[in-house]
Amino acid sequence: MTGAGLSRSPHAVPAVLRRDPRDLWPEHARRLHDHLLALYGEDDVLPTLAASWIAHQRSANTQKSYARGIRVFEEFAREHGAHPLAVKFPLADTFRLYLEATPTWVRVKGGRRGEMVRAGKPYSDASRANALSAASSFFTYLDKVSDDGVKNPFDAVQRPYIDPDYSPTPGYTEQEWAKLLVTARDHHRAAAYRKRAYALLLMLYTCCLRIDSLLNARVEDLGYDKGHRVLLLEKMKGGGRKKKPIPPVAWDALTDYLDGRTTGWLFCTASGGQLDEPAVWRLLQSLAKRAGLALRGPHGAKGDAVTHALAKKDARPDKVQRWADHKDSRTTQRYNKRKELLDDSPGYTIGADVAGALEHGAV
Repeated sequence: MTGAGLSRSPHAVPAVLRRDPRDLWPEHARRLHDHLLALYGEDDVLPTLAASWIAHQRSANTQKSYARGIRVFEEFAREHGAHPLAVKFPLADTFRLYLEATPTWVRVKGGRRGEMVRAGKPYSDASRANALSAASSFFTYLDKVSDDGVKNPFDAVQRPYIDPDYSPTPGYTEQEWAKLLVTARDHHRAAAYRKRAYALLLMLYTCCLRIDSLLNARVEDLGYDKGHRVLLLEKMKGGGRKKKPIPPVAWDALTDYLDGRTTGWLFCTASGGQLDEPAVWRLLQSLAKRAGLALRGPHGAKGDAVTHALAKKDARPDKVQRWADHKDSRTTQRYNKRKELLDDSPGYTIGADVAGALEHGAV
């Protein structure tokens, strides 16, 4: 006798258990899907393919960066009357020129909430490289998942050269970091905000962290290992997890901020939601103004930490490399802005010698 359950096909799935695989997509994939769906509708494959490609990326940072880049490419294709999936090399190469000359979107001062206008500076070299890299990666993904194969129209498109040793972000000295931390601890709005700002800055700087990695950490990721207070973090590049030791000064500030809280996002909003990068940008801008320092975002903290660590007497570059989670020692050295410091220019020594010779009439 065959039971009701055994009479079904082994491939059949009860309707009550069926779920949409898109529910498992990461945040940036879902956002991109919804954005494209509003433009192209349910019958177009672009929203699903693009979001699947974003979900395919290993790190949240790459997902965010590529989602931003592919939006720029999609807008360009649409403005030129082409479907993004139908773009060939001539239009792909024109996209490169478009990025060099087109103003970027900026908010309208005094305008409606979210109102934007193309009135900003053209895309930077890094932004152009990201958009071209994102578009190329998308077509490479399409080639992998397509039964017939897809030729990548961006294979022959030239990309801007990015000097790995150059950064437009001004670095802070150790004294400037101390001033910023004191400002966060003693002079920032209400006590609760001061504690959060102070702890966040100390964790970024003394643990040599990326801001996206820190904001994705939860209180449950804190632990204790072999006498060290640690934070178990997901590596944002290349995947994997790593225990980051927390120095006592940062641990004291963190426990003071948490005030006994044992669950939730490590750094959260007043309502318990996840603190986002724009909020941290605004925080650092405000603190820098109060401290009389150059304005900058949170991404320079790791570079400053590496630079200052390498400047210490008897510094071990291999240890700094591991602390910074760099696979390649050359990456660590690129963060080392000491080689770019104006104070170290040999021109000052030569200039002083010339000035001395001129003063004493030597010709």
